[in-house]
Amino acid sequence: MIQITNKADCCGCTACASVCAHHAISMEPDAMGFLYPKVDTDKCTECGLCEKVCAFNPNYDRSLNLPEPQIYAARHKDMHEIETSRSGAAFIAISDYVLEQGGVVYGAGYTEHFRVVHKRATSKEERNEFKGSKYVQSDLKDIFPQVKADLKQGLTVLFSGTPCQTAGLASYIGKRLREKLILVDIVCHGVPAPYIWRDYLVYLEKKYKQPIVEVNFRDKSRIGWNGHIESFIFQDGSKKEFNTYTYLFYRHIMLRPSCSKCHYTNFNRPSDFTLADYWGWEKLSPDFNKDNKGCSLLFVNTEKGLEIFEKRKEELNYLATTQELCIQPNLQHPSKFDTQWIDFEKRYEKQGFIAVAKRYGNLGWRYKYNKLKNKTKRILKK
Repeated sequence: MIQITNKADCCGCTACASVCAHHAISMEPDAMGFLYPKVDTDKCTECGLCEKVCAFNPNYDRSLNLPEPQIYAARHKDMHEIETSRSGAAFIAISDYVLEQGGVVYGAGYTEHFRVVHKRATSKEERNEFKGSKYVQSDLKDIFPQVKADLKQGLTVLFSGTPCQTAGLASYIGKRLREKLILVDIVCHGVPAPYIWRDYLVYLEKKYKQPIVEVNFRDKSRIGWNGHIESFIFQDGSKKEFNTYTYLFYRHIMLRPSCSKCHYTNFNRPSDFTLADYWGWEKLSPDFNKDNKGCSLLFVNTEKGLEIFEKRKEELNYLATTQELCIQPNLQHPSKFDTQWIDFEKRYEKQGFIAVAKRYGNLGWRYKYNKLKNKTKRILKK
């Protein structure tokens, strides 16, 4: 049976729970809201399938991969799609192909109070909820079996997620049903804690004494694509911008422990396509994204991916690029955690969100003091 003695060894993909025919494994949250498998030993038959299906290791399946990915800078030709997407809307071009074939698309959306979950879409309107970055680990409850059921019915299925999620799904589905499964992963920075996001929303709603009705983790409407501004629309229609959650995210202090040893931070991806922001697009072409609306980095990793790209490339403006011109940290190594990340989790468990946001974030006097100190140092150097 699967036993997690070190949290860094589990990415929470749910493959082990999904493969268990005896329903002996449930996914239970820890103090940060990260889900881990828990085995009911009374139901477990010790068949070993849960251990066999786990793909969070250096030996994840790459048997369908091209010798090297074909890599592109890409932007959708429809400006509305770019403006309403996080980057260049390459995901829209790919997922439109699946929906137009009568297939289904799975991606990260929202349920009650903006809790991030994976959802199933059969129309472009439903799929549009998957646009935009969501800097929280999504809940995959019951999604893997749903994907398998769709494939058994002969449907074409696109699943988008982090590379650990796509690797887990591919292992769970198996090669027999893989033909009609299209996997899309992202160049992942690491997944933040669900409970931190939950408590942050509660904090904002209490502060402004009204519910939040819309969230945007990276709003590019005001300063463009390369900025990182959180925006929230409240019940009275007011829109407010913050960076408290973003500040904690970039400190690498609230990420899932497994992100510190991610096995997928390379060019040998576990999916048919890989998507990311294309940072450094200027090296390829100074005019390609000159309006600063957004530019996708697109890897085509498999023969299946090549076939789909050939059918959809007319929807895109694209330029071929190289690994050297698109390299970024999370294609080289896992995110390096803040040295205080363990202390952060312990303090959060004991004292709650506001306490850690003040001590490690930008809400308290420490942040203001350090900001003033750094500003003084810069002035004195001049």
